[in-house]
Amino acid sequence: MERGGAVYIMTNQHHTVFYTGVTSDLIARVYEHKTKAHPGSFTAKYNIDKLVYFEPFHSIEEAIAREKQVKKYRREKKIALIEGLNPEWKDLYDSIE
Repeated sequence: MERGGAVYIMTNQHHTVFYTGVTSDLIARVYEHKTKAHPGSFTAKYNIDKLVYFEPFHSIEEAIAREKQVKKYRREKKIALIEGLNPEWKDLYDSIE
């Protein structure tokens, strides 16, 4: 049985730093970022707690492949992805609960 997944992009309050990740449980993973469950992590260090983009997939393998693509994107292309889905840069966390 395949398990779904999602690629996501998070940022900080001023949108100066991006974090691209992949997960099989988007709600739980974003919650970990928001609560700084891993205090020494990149997202905790740079106060990255705003979900601005995500793409769901039917399998985690598809999500991992897409994450590898997105991680290679330059900042401008990531901004275009975000603004295509979320032009106001709202925190999408509440929309996935």
